[in-house]
Amino acid sequence: MARAVTLIRSASLSDIAEYAYAATAPAESRLIFLAGACPLNDDGSTAAIGDYAGQAAKAVENMRAALTASGASLQDVISTRVLVASARREDLVAAWEVVRDSFADHDVPSTLMGVTVLGYRDQLVEIEAVAAVLDS
Repeated sequence: MARAVTLIRSASLSDIAEYAYAATAPAESRLIFLAGACPLNDDGSTAAIGDYAGQAAKAVENMRAALTASGASLQDVISTRVLVASARREDLVAAWEVVRDSFADHDVPSTLMGVTVLGYRDQLVEIEAVAAVLDS
């Protein structure tokens, strides 16, 4: 299946980043703007309380479900923003590693941010994403 997303790397920028620096999608692609994927269980309770990696995994799982409902997959994501309720770099990295590993070699442009608080009780992680697909 042809993909709409093209990841862009630049030899003039550091290769230390674990993601592409930019991405494009052709004009004829359909963009999908996802609400922030939260680490919520089906009953609305927060999953993996106190566990940054566990919440990131649940948020990715929920993001996959939203993508599937939109006719897309992780391979169609064009950018992400990972929000982590912590001022500790170790907590941000714990969440980021789960997100990064979920995308495997589709290393989309991403922003990792520490924030003060997120919307649900005991929530530590939220993942925003935009995807692009070619409709057949």
